[in-house]
Amino acid sequence: MIVRPREHWLRMLFIWRGSVLPRILPQLAAVTGIACLVTVVHGQLYHLKVPLTFVPFTLIGIALAVFLGFRNSASYDRYWEGRKLWGVVLGESRTLARQILTLPHAVDAPEQRQAVLTLAAIAYALRHQLRRSDAAPDLQRLLPPDVFEEVRAARFAPNLLVLKVARQLQGWRQQQRLDALPATEMEPPLARLTDAICGCERLNSTPLPYPYSVIMHRTTYLYCFLLPFGLVDAIGWTTPLMVAFIAYTFFALEALSDELEEPFGTSANDLPLAAMCVMIETTLREMLGGEDLPPAMEPVDYVLL
Repeated sequence: MIVRPREHWLRMLFIWRGSVLPRILPQLAAVTGIACLVTVVHGQLYHLKVPLTFVPFTLIGIALAVFLGFRNSASYDRYWEGRKLWGVVLGESRTLARQILTLPHAVDAPEQRQAVLTLAAIAYALRHQLRRSDAAPDLQRLLPPDVFEEVRAARFAPNLLVLKVARQLQGWRQQQRLDALPATEMEPPLARLTDAICGCERLNSTPLPYPYSVIMHRTTYLYCFLLPFGLVDAIGWTTPLMVAFIAYTFFALEALSDELEEPFGTSANDLPLAAMCVMIETTLREMLGGEDLPPAMEPVDYVLL
């Protein structure tokens, strides 16, 4: 996620880091080069004049802008839903930690501490599952060796860890160290935590329909590559400038939609899952008494992972 202060309006025009310009620069340069060539030959191919005007591009451009805006909205909805789901993970982890840490003294403090650290491990396991990375280093320092060995090779480690917490609460209840009422009150946060995990898995495994992306991609590129032929007779030598501006708008919208569509990735505009996990671990360790707080993650070159 890009984290940087709001810049002066003039400086905003020249910002490189945090925009999608580095990603679309090659195709933008190609379109501008074609526009320059079309301007030089005045829209002729082998002495054959291409009979295009700006009228069809006006109609198609309006429709294309509407469809790109719709796709961008759909992608942002996925991004914002992912952020809300991780907000649920944070909130329910805090709720369960508070409930565990305020249990009667019949439950030993080391057991309470390990249950709270398991909640932090759930967040790390979910992050690594969504990003298909190795969760072993984070889980090893938060979990007992036997639990770590059990979940390290699991495909759905967050779900297993939620089950571990539920079984630990069930064990306390069977040993009569936990009353029925507190045990009942802990079930809804566990259920909401499971729902949040399932929601993240749903977003991660169900992208926007691929044919829709292909249609938008083809239409955008064909429009921008043919646009110089429709403008050159009307605006002459300014054709490359206008084509570059219009192509930048359409290419940037498409590139931004692609990044927002997968909110759990590692691109610059995706959710900062690593920073969220550190925040969850920090808040839970503070509830334990502020022991071994992890260092806060800072943006690197304006990017927070």
